[in-house]
Parts: sequence; structure tokens; C-alpha cells
Amino acid sequence: MKIYIAGKITKCLNFKAKFGAAEEKLCAEGHIVMNPAVLPGRFDFDDYMHICYAMIDVCDAVYFLDNWQDSRGAKLEMEYSIASGKMVLFEAMQAENLGNMMI
Repeated sequence: MKIYIAGKITKCLNFKAKFGAAEEKLCAEGHIVMNPAVLPGRFDFDDYMHICYAMIDVCDAVYFLDNWQDSRGAKLEMEYSIASGKMVLFEAMQAENLGNMMI
């Protein structure tokens, strides 16, 4: 399954480590992962959201890190994911449950 990772990036000091750990976990489960934390810096917010929406469009599901509710962008990604009919997954879910959702 193709999965986009969503979570807090702005003002989160260790966001690359959090997103990287999630990417590693999901890849180990056999998923193709889209990780916005690897995008280059210095874009404005609207540019990032445009890019992230395009990434979500090509994915089957969006995986929300535990800190997503503290992020303006991740909240918008949640709304976009639901409106787009994407499967919504949460970091708090058990790994075996996520594995059972493979399509």
C-alpha cells in the first residue's frame, strides 16, 4: 500500500527523526512511503501544502503521527484525506492491525 506520513513539522525540533522512524516502520511492513519531512526547506506554507496534497493524491492511505493535532498542516491534511476518500491510519494503531489493512 502507498502511505503518506502526516504530522507536526513546524517548530518540532526532532521531526526528521519522528518521520524517519515512521517511514522505516512502514517500509519494513512492505509499504511504499511518501515522507514530506524530506522535502527541501524554504518554501512557504501554501507551496508545501500544494506539494503534500499531490503526495496524498497518489497514496492509498495517510498515516498520522501522534502529534498531528498540534499541526495546522496536518489538520488540513486530515480534512483533505477524508474529502479524498483516503484510508486514515494513526500511529497509535497496533502494528498488526496496520498489517491487516494491506490491500
